[in-house]
Amino acid sequence: MPTHPHLTALRQFAASLPETSEVEAWEHPTFRAGKKIFATYAHHKGKHCIGCKQTKPDQELLVTDPRIEVASYVGKHGWITIDIDLVDWDTIAELVERSYRLVALKRMVKALDASQG
Repeated sequence: MPTHPHLTALRQFAASLPETSEVEAWEHPTFRAGKKIFATYAHHKGKHCIGCKQTKPDQELLVTDPRIEVASYVGKHGWITIDIDLVDWDTIAELVERSYRLVALKRMVKALDASQG
């Protein structure tokens, strides 16, 4: 099965963030800052999806968009599921970076800020 272009982009983007890794869990790729998951990729309800953590207030705003929903199981912690066939990559990258910043250690965020100038 061919790899979805957004999964390829997610892999490249995640690899550009400090101290990240890709780990297979629950039969799909997860992306971690240190040991904490900040993004997942899955085929969910017939859709290609990326999951990522947001603040609860941001989650409430984001899920007003029909392309984004509260994530199963971890939605109570602010996680969202994004239909990647309907959302542009720049928006996805912004949401994934926000998620990284929420779970990464302070030194990782500091290194990211330094790399972005």
